[in-house]
Parts: sequence; structure tokens; C-alpha cells
Amino acid sequence: MNLFSTGIALLVTITTLVASIDFAQAQDKQPNFIVIMADDLGYGDLGVYGSTLIKTPHLDSLALNGARLDSFYSSANVCTAARGGLLTGRYPIRLDLVADVARPTNEIHLAFEETTIAEALQPLGYRSALFGKWHLGSRLEWSPMDQGFDEFFGVLHSNDMTPLELYRGKQMIENPVDQTTLTERYTREAVRFIEENNDNPFFLYIPHSFPHVPLFVSPRFDGRSDAGLYGDVVETIDWSTGKIIAALEREGLRDNTLIMFTSDNGPWFEGSAGIYRDRKGSSWEGGQRVPFIASWPGTIPPGTVSDEPAMNIDLMPTLLELAGGQRPNDRTIDGKNMMPLLTGTESTHHQALFLFNNDRIVGVRSGRWKLVVETRYRAGHNSFERSNYYGPDGLLFDLQSDPSETYSYTREYPEIVERLKEYLLKAREELDAAALPQMWNRL
Repeated sequence: MNLFSTGIALLVTITTLVASIDFAQAQDKQPNFIVIMADDLGYGDLGVYGSTLIKTPHLDSLALNGARLDSFYSSANVCTAARGGLLTGRYPIRLDLVADVARPTNEIHLAFEETTIAEALQPLGYRSALFGKWHLGSRLEWSPMDQGFDEFFGVLHSNDMTPLELYRGKQMIENPVDQTTLTERYTREAVRFIEENNDNPFFLYIPHSFPHVPLFVSPRFDGRSDAGLYGDVVETIDWSTGKIIAALEREGLRDNTLIMFTSDNGPWFEGSAGIYRDRKGSSWEGGQRVPFIASWPGTIPPGTVSDEPAMNIDLMPTLLELAGGQRPNDRTIDGKNMMPLLTGTESTHHQALFLFNNDRIVGVRSGRWKLVVETRYRAGHNSFERSNYYGPDGLLFDLQSDPSETYSYTREYPEIVERLKEYLLKAREELDAAALPQMWNRL
């Protein structure tokens, strides 16, 4: 071998070695996590979930190049409880967050004894930030800064509650809040945080204030959508997602960052639940079935779609295990690691998921089946378990053939009913869930 050939061979060897080292280092590097959550966004409000009037190209692209879950549930049908479930991996009834939503007029807040995703990631070297709506306590002493977050820029509760004040950390910086630019300001903070933390792992949580009412957009987004002001608001959130993705790409972080997008519950007075029945606050699918998109290049295969039931309580154990941590062993974590579901390597996730209205289990989802035992009608709650019309077994729906919950198959599949009732009764005992009060026995 001549000198030239020897030199080329040596160069190839060195290049291969350097590439191997870089790859190993990349594999050893802890992933970054970004969780984006809309407020009162319906299942059918994104293009990838069937919307034709609202354009969401950035979120659609995330789904097409990652995973979309079609049977994903929030852990509650209203704001506060749903956020507690997501951040702790526990059913909100365990958190004592089910009496009402947190308001400036009540004492409801996430207990300091609970462990949030941010707190669980802290010992692993993660920096955490929350830019958006907290809604787990309306006083500064219950701020996200006391629940593991290093940074907070946002509001403490929903945008229809007063006083609505904007905080940076624990300092109030704006009152009243100019809501027309909230989404854009949350986005600027997120981009800055990404740029400032490109050398260490981070958890970025962006719980948007919208499309919860009242609705606001800045002039640059006003009138863009074919779905009125609501559509403008959702398209602004899509724009925000695009800006965050672009920041990751500029910083060379995209391939090491898992992005998740969802909603805290179904739509309220506007918005689309898609083909699903009813809206926010209900026991039907439209109340708690929400969009879920996850993207992580090189880890989540593009175009992954699953109809396997999952819930936002799964996020906490998933992120913690990906970061190399262990779930707390001093409390029950109801969620499960959902990465096998997102990578298409698991076909069964939860044996049963429980759907709540306040402190009562109102439905059970298991596989293709859903048993509904309580719903709202006018001003009251109605228990199918105590109804003279339906007997004690509730309404059984086959969500695979009848996703709109139109026809009950309680009579046709008594063995399925019994299995789901066993799950329900066991969960009521284990979770100390209330049964329906006697005063609401009948219509």
C-alpha cells in the first residue's frame, strides 16, 4: 500500500471513529420534552382530525411525520382536574381537584405533596418552564414556581376569570392582560427558552389560554380562518407550533426533542368534537376524547396511527422513563409509559380507563367498548344504573362500529357489560369515588 492509500485509510478510520463517538454521545444525551396543550380545543378542530375550515399545517405535519392517537382522552372533562392529571400521572380524584375548577374565589389547588413532571425531572438535570395558563391554584403561593418550574410566564387561571393578571415568575407585570397578543407572547418566551437551553435537557410546557372563551387574536391573525374568530385563534396556535419547531431546528435540537400536542378537554360553546357526541363537561366522547399528536424524528415512525385508548395521565411516566428516571414509589401512578404505543410496538395499553364527572366515575373505556353509567340532562345528573328505563347496567357502546354513541348494546353483550362493571366497581372502591347521590335517582 502506497503512502497516499495509507493516508486515505487512516483518514477513513479517524472519520468513522469520530462519527461513532458523536453517535454514542447523541444516544446518551437526555431528550428534551415539549408539551403543548390547547384549552377547550375540540377533537375535530385540526386538519389532520378532519377540519376543513381551520387550517393547521404545522400540527398536521407533526402528525404525518410522527404519531396520531385517535382514542386519546383527557383525565377530566374540565380544566383544572385535567391539568392535574397530566402533570402528575394520577387520576384527578386522587389529587382532590374534582369539586370545581380553581378560581380566585376558592381554595382549590394542586397540593405541594404531589409530584409534577417538572419536579420529577429536576434531579435528572432538567430545566423546566411553563408559558401559558397554570389553573392549578389562583394564588401566588400555589404558583408553578413552587411545583418544580424554573420559569413561569403566564396567567394563573382561565381568561374569563377576574382579576386576570400576567406574571413573570412571581412578579405581576400586567393587569389587565392584553389578551390579543397572549399566544404570541407565550411563543416568544418558548423560543427564547429553547435558545437559552440548547446545552442542557429541558421540559417546556405550553398550556395555551385559548380557544377558551373569551376569544382574542392580534390584527395579524384576525380574519385568516374560514371558521370565524374561533378558527383564527386555533390557526394562531398552529402558527405558534411552527415557530417552536423552527427554533428547535435552528438550534440543532429537533432530532433530540419529543413534542406532544393535546387539549385539556372537549370544545365548549364553539369548536368541533368531530363525529363524537356532546362537548366539554359531559360523560360522552365529545367531553373527554381530544386530539393527541407526538413527534420525535428517528424514534417515532412517521405516519403512526393508533386507536388504542390512552390518556393524558400517561405523559408523566412516559417522560420520566425517557429521561432515565423512575416513577415515585410512595404513591400510585395511574398512567403508563406510552412509547410502545407511539412507536407501534404495543397493541394493548390500558386494561380500562375511567372517565369522571367531578368525584364520580361516569364511564369505563376498555378496548373498543365503553360503558356509560351517568350523564347530565338539563340541570341534573341521571344515573342509568338506577333508571327504570335502562336497568342497573348502563349503556354499552361499541366505539369501533358506533363511535358517535348512538345505540346501546347492553342487551346484546351482557358478558362485556359485566366485565366493565367489575372494573367500575373495583375502581370506585380503590379510588374512593362517590356513587350517584340518591336525590338524582330519576329524571
